[in-house]
Amino acid sequence: MSPRKIGVTEVALRDAHQSLFATRMALEDMVAACDDIDKAGFWSVECWGGATFDACIRFLNEDPWKRLRTFRELMPNSRLQMLLRGQNLLGYRHYEDMVVDKFVEKSKENGMDVFRVFDALNDPRNLERAMTAVKKVGGHAQGTICYTVSPLHDVDGYIKLAGQLLDMGADSIALKDMAALLKPQPAYDIIRGVKDTYGDDVQINVHCHSTTGVTLVTLMKAIEAGADVVDTAISSLSLGPGHNPTESLVEMLEGTGYTTDLDMDRLIKIRDHFKTIRPKYREFESKTLVDTNIFLSQIPGGMLSNMESQLQAQGAGDRIDEVMEEVPRVRAAAGYPPLVTPSSQIVGTQAVFNVLMGSYKVMTAEFADLMLGYYGECIGERDPELIKQAEQQTKKQQITVRPADLLEPEWDTLVSDAEKLEGFDGTDEDVLTNALFPNVAPGFFKTRPDGPKNVGVDPSKQKKRENEPVLEPITYKVSVGGRTQTVHVEPAE
Repeated sequence: MSPRKIGVTEVALRDAHQSLFATRMALEDMVAACDDIDKAGFWSVECWGGATFDACIRFLNEDPWKRLRTFRELMPNSRLQMLLRGQNLLGYRHYEDMVVDKFVEKSKENGMDVFRVFDALNDPRNLERAMTAVKKVGGHAQGTICYTVSPLHDVDGYIKLAGQLLDMGADSIALKDMAALLKPQPAYDIIRGVKDTYGDDVQINVHCHSTTGVTLVTLMKAIEAGADVVDTAISSLSLGPGHNPTESLVEMLEGTGYTTDLDMDRLIKIRDHFKTIRPKYREFESKTLVDTNIFLSQIPGGMLSNMESQLQAQGAGDRIDEVMEEVPRVRAAAGYPPLVTPSSQIVGTQAVFNVLMGSYKVMTAEFADLMLGYYGECIGERDPELIKQAEQQTKKQQITVRPADLLEPEWDTLVSDAEKLEGFDGTDEDVLTNALFPNVAPGFFKTRPDGPKNVGVDPSKQKKRENEPVLEPITYKVSVGGRTQTVHVEPAE
């Protein structure tokens, strides 16, 4: 009997460098590897979405749509894959349905194939429109379960959520473990449960980070349970807060009843290419190698470093342990949301405020909206006293409808806004770029003619950058001592 083929999604071109060095890799440092990536035999190549837009226009003076078109041209034989935050698209707020439709349409038109659609709260209502839009344009709609651990999350709940995603027309199911919390046995139980409930023909993709040190074993158990595709990163861009190494997966399966059929000669060339590139970005690298404290705190590494920088900015860097103890309490009060962008930033920042100023003496506008349902529904009940406080602070009422149902049509306004900007090129792509990052896009449009820039430097000339906001800053407009508190956050996805 021939081995069962396991598909592999290579994440070197997006999530690997997002996790390891804040999405700073320039396109010119990727193109030489694309031919080997295209011919290595991957099920898909993840290369876009997540924080790509933000880093491209904020730091690299690069048009993210042109990046996608370049990947499409250089990898004609590959399924290109992206990460899409459901109704949030690639931004930090919900967008009206027509904007979601337009973004998906343009992404497909520019070369995208597989859309991994997720929601920070696992609220299916926030996924449905994006999934429908993907199906409408002939893309592969991958419905995503954000894995987390709490007193309310269990195997049966995840199996039920998979069924809801399949009912929406999902072409595959992704089990997404952004914090490296997925241990081997729960992975086996969830995947086997989905297959037993909905049929062995349901395709399941498994995405794990490597931060806690257990998830290569998790991938093995997932494969034994029936997983069809797993995510890995080429070894020279792996481990730490990143992902398990591609070559290690290949070697692990040797002599078993499974095979990837990946071309190892190509993998070695890809590995060697990025081995020479990675040192250029050393100053942006995370220092985390293995962190098993995540099992206790449920705090992803990116969220932890963000809270540390917030505390240091307030001269309270020695209070991080108090904040780590506060995060689970805030999360419980909010109904146990998974900690992934943007819920991780919202919960983490509220925990910082609670420690520095007293329990909920200051409530961020974002946390108030989370408590009132403006991000969607959580698995658990929210603290009723905090709901009242949020209503009084925001002068808004708690909602139970899908948040996007309350949004007015906005496409015409977004077009009008973009048309006023210097350097706007008249395309829907530029309208969308400005809609997603209205504080950054106007500056990018002006400087775009200067061409992309590479922030990687010779390792011998590198200097440590202190407290630089790595990605889209969110300003919490809270008056503290007569001034506005500004908090910088980074995606944790």
